[in-house]
Amino acid sequence: MPRSSPQRRAWVDEAVRRVDADANRSADTHLHVFPLPGWSGIELYLKDESVHPTGSLKHRLARSLFLYALCNGWIGPDTTIVEASSGSTAVSEAYFARLIGVPFVAVMPRTTSARKIALIEWYGGRCHFVDRPPDMYAEAARLARDCGGHYMDQFTFAERATDWRGNNNIAQSIFAQMAQERHPVPSWVVVSAGTGGTSATIGRYVRYCRHATQVMVVDPENSAFLDGWDLDTSDYTTGRSSRIEGIGRPRVEPSFVGGVIDDMMRVPDAASIAAMRWCTQRLGRSVGGSTGTNLWGALTVIERMRAAGESGSVVTLLCDSGDRYTSTYYDDAWLRDHGLDLTPYEDVLTEYEETGRFRGASG
Repeated sequence: MPRSSPQRRAWVDEAVRRVDADANRSADTHLHVFPLPGWSGIELYLKDESVHPTGSLKHRLARSLFLYALCNGWIGPDTTIVEASSGSTAVSEAYFARLIGVPFVAVMPRTTSARKIALIEWYGGRCHFVDRPPDMYAEAARLARDCGGHYMDQFTFAERATDWRGNNNIAQSIFAQMAQERHPVPSWVVVSAGTGGTSATIGRYVRYCRHATQVMVVDPENSAFLDGWDLDTSDYTTGRSSRIEGIGRPRVEPSFVGGVIDDMMRVPDAASIAAMRWCTQRLGRSVGGSTGTNLWGALTVIERMRAAGESGSVVTLLCDSGDRYTSTYYDDAWLRDHGLDLTPYEDVLTEYEETGRFRGASG
């Protein structure tokens, strides 16, 4: 179908309607108060992105990417969508591809969890595997080129596909839900980075609204974001993949906007998983590894505030459900095979429950 034909324009109009209708059918995600031990002058909130139709924060991103590509004329009725992803974005994009009736191919590492692979295939997508995570980008571009499709390229377009000034983005949702709380303007929002799109949206929004909120980005082992931010360079690479699915990248992605971030910290993978399991116990519901990374960072920020005698609120994200990681992060044999000892970090969390002091803040 020609790009300029009335038939193609009508198809795009209908596709946009379907994607927008999906957002209209979905309620906002919940903001939970997380129970903290010790001093009561600080409240912690978890924005629960696991309740989206595709089960993760990436549902917002996938919707934005599809609208961006449709309105730019990059997707038509015969376009195959190709994406490089470690799992959750591909799950959400497979959902939206099925919604508008186009084929979808996810290019991902072989180590991606079996649960995510099954979800992509359940939505009608096809998985194409690479042995080395850094090879995803070139392979996805090649597949799209060979089939005349569109490489969605979340790692480039995430920060520009979302309207950071509002339009029910995650930042606007957080501040609206915080409006009736004791400290309605958070002192900190703590997030991790996969593409960098979420931290860019939140960082830009707080500046646009002139809030005093600061943005902390937490980074797992092997990721390039923290070192690139410290060195103020966009071409830093590690060449190594993150063990915490969905966050951390072997290179600084184009969507990562360091200028809207106030602080960053490294979270050891074992600390992320220990915090994930601790969060599951305290909430009574299962959460994923990146939520553990976020929580460890949030507790660090709270300890710094406590030590400084500050009160206020801190918000972080519950990114997805732990159901996707039963054979990995919740499997003790898997942890042993990957050399991950949670004991030191579990001890920190046990001590925190008993004393209200989080000594992990200095680690």
